[in-house]
Amino acid sequence: MNKFWIVFSHTYLSKVKSKSFIVTTAIILALIVLMSNIQSIIGMFDSEEADQVAVVTEQEEVYSQLESRTEADFELDRFDGTLEEAQDAVHDGEYISVLEIRESEEGLPEATYYSRDYTSQMAQNTLENQLQQIKVEMATNQSGIDPAVIASIYEPVHFENELIATGDGEVSDVKTEEELNGARGLVYVILFLLYMAVIMYGNMIAMDIANEKTSRVMEILISSSSPVSQMFAKIFGIGLVGLTQMVLLLGTGYFVIMQKQDELIGGFFEFFGLSDVSISTFIYAIIFFLLGYFLYATLSAMLGSLVSRTEDVQQLMTPVTFLIIAAFMISMVGLSMPESTFVVISSYIPFFSPMVMFLRVGLLDIPFWEVGLSILILIATIVVFAIIGAKIYRGGVLMYGTSTSLKDFKKALQLSKKE
Repeated sequence: MNKFWIVFSHTYLSKVKSKSFIVTTAIILALIVLMSNIQSIIGMFDSEEADQVAVVTEQEEVYSQLESRTEADFELDRFDGTLEEAQDAVHDGEYISVLEIRESEEGLPEATYYSRDYTSQMAQNTLENQLQQIKVEMATNQSGIDPAVIASIYEPVHFENELIATGDGEVSDVKTEEELNGARGLVYVILFLLYMAVIMYGNMIAMDIANEKTSRVMEILISSSSPVSQMFAKIFGIGLVGLTQMVLLLGTGYFVIMQKQDELIGGFFEFFGLSDVSISTFIYAIIFFLLGYFLYATLSAMLGSLVSRTEDVQQLMTPVTFLIIAAFMISMVGLSMPESTFVVISSYIPFFSPMVMFLRVGLLDIPFWEVGLSILILIATIVVFAIIGAKIYRGGVLMYGTSTSLKDFKKALQLSKKE
């Protein structure tokens, strides 16, 4: 056990103290702080004066209605000169654009929007929508139609969503809309975290083993400690590295949000829509995240032991990458139809269940035995991979030369029997 802790502490400390870890973490932390204050930073470079749109028109009533309706990041300014003079003022930077409002043959407003480029689309769309509403009201008055009738026509249809009661006259026990929204947000977070953790830290495990084989340190390590102890020491060590990085990132994000409580509505969890998520969903999130990591980490350690050059790691890790990408894509499909047969079957396949079964748990009320069965299958698969992986690991770490084929599994098993 003492040898396990030696390998574990060495793996963890060497990774945490590495320049790549420090620089990567620092950059991500800086981006979190930067993005949280992006509005303040943009405001530092913006002028205090609001952008102005020059309006050339003789339609006093239309202009007054348009001015009273417009509430945006720009202001309307009635221009007393000609259209050409207003366009010259735009070229001089006094205005961002010119709006010319005319009266059509039917006595309704029509307009032309002049600008130097297409960067002021927001102002153009806002003014177009407001003028459209003014035109509808004027056309309604001219035709003698009651404005209340027009309002009732455009009023959204009354549409409710109610659950069908069971035979006992009670509504079935399903998640509320608020719970679904919160759970959907949590599912997104866990899916991306697990995807990134497997890609980043799985490759880190394989690369670490390949580096040790390159330096021939592996021959000394494998003779002084059991393969299972050494393999899991690296898996737990790099797992703790990932946990350290995530705690730093999430802690910084939490601190930034707490500093902006006055700008947010509600607390931390309410801001992200997680206040209505049940405790069991959070527990399942932790369980499936950890099991998913250990499954793919065991595979990564096993494959990493087969290569002796760091250049070959990515090629042999390709199947693992394809598996996690497939699991991620199935989960993305399952977000819109979690009850489909394809998603249900995938939730019991160990390589996909960490993502897909958690997706079903978060969005549906499924029986506990289904979740338990998926967890048991996942744990059994991890145990089997750990046993097989330990044998391949013991023989694989003694293999040198070019090893980029899965056929090297047989050679690794033969070497492990000789030890």
